[in-house]
Amino acid sequence: MRRLVVALLSASLVIGGGGIAAAQTPESTAAAAAAVADPIRPEADTARDAARKPAEIVAFAGVEPGDIVAEFLPGGGYYTRILARTVGPEGHVYVLVPAGFAQRPGGLDAINALAAELGNVTVMATDLTNFTLPKPADLAWTTENYHDMHNGPTPSFAGVNAAVFQVLKPGGIYFVEDHAAADGAAPTVTQELHRIDPAQAIAEVTAAGFVLEAQSDLLKNPDDPKTVGVRDPSVQGETEKFALRFRKPG
Repeated sequence: MRRLVVALLSASLVIGGGGIAAAQTPESTAAAAAAVADPIRPEADTARDAARKPAEIVAFAGVEPGDIVAEFLPGGGYYTRILARTVGPEGHVYVLVPAGFAQRPGGLDAINALAAELGNVTVMATDLTNFTLPKPADLAWTTENYHDMHNGPTPSFAGVNAAVFQVLKPGGIYFVEDHAAADGAAPTVTQELHRIDPAQAIAEVTAAGFVLEAQSDLLKNPDDPKTVGVRDPSVQGETEKFALRFRKPG
């Protein structure tokens, strides 16, 4: 109910900057901070916190205790750990990976082990453009990989966006964070530089029926020229990223 009220209050709000946004509540802010401060987080993760600002990002996204979260392509589980601790024992995180990952020897071993450790995480190897969840989701989450959905022989971004729209509750949140390309960059940068123009992401997600509610410059980096690949030594780990919070109407 609290999320529905927030959605109604902020239906026309689009903000910039890193300040408090309408989806944030004292509960979400406190839960995110506690999750990031968890002493069991690996040192390899905490070493990245200064650049990724996870407490602020999770709070900006609007993740709350008790939420059902769908997390796409978790990588090494950096955010999986934080999301699981933020939603707590009454919430759940469904980690979504392409079905092909399950066919790779040991492809899911690490994330399955992490899910077993956390206790409120389920790994689902599935078609990311056509999936269902055991429960409707409060929030869908993708960080640093939305651009990848444009690559390969069959780009999947439109199907993923449509699938997210279907599994979210009315008033649910779709959070997208990714490496920023230069304004007006060609669509080919998703493959060439592993970046995407924020305007392109906004156009694609809103075309699926979502409303852009807020955007943040928490991860802005004026020293990133946005013209080199994200693994270039000059920017690796320090790329400028955009953070977008979309809302499913309802």
